[in-house]
Amino acid sequence: MNQNTLKKNPIRLLGLLGFLGLLGLVTGNAGFYGYFGFFAFFAAIGKSDEMLHINLARAGYNAFIVSILGVSAAMAILAITRSLEIAALFFAGIFIAQIGTFLISFYSYEWKGDPA
Repeated sequence: MNQNTLKKNPIRLLGLLGFLGLLGLVTGNAGFYGYFGFFAFFAAIGKSDEMLHINLARAGYNAFIVSILGVSAAMAILAITRSLEIAALFFAGIFIAQIGTFLISFYSYEWKGDPA
């Protein structure tokens, strides 16, 4: 195999976002603890190949669709309720839905193995 096709994947750098979770310990804000989940990117993705990039793009597209639908629904509901507390909950919920959709779809694409 070519050395360039099996180089380290730059997606692993997303694992550095996990250090933002330490702000939760310092500030006492439990909202930062969710960033600890980004540490999984250090171990989950090893070598880079074309199939990995295709699956990352497909999973990213799914997360983008979830964010578009979630933000649209949130804006419609917030226009009616006009509540900042609900806006904060929507922001957190959409973020969780994006990350969850990305991870579930990425691992399901990797498990299936075909780029169809």
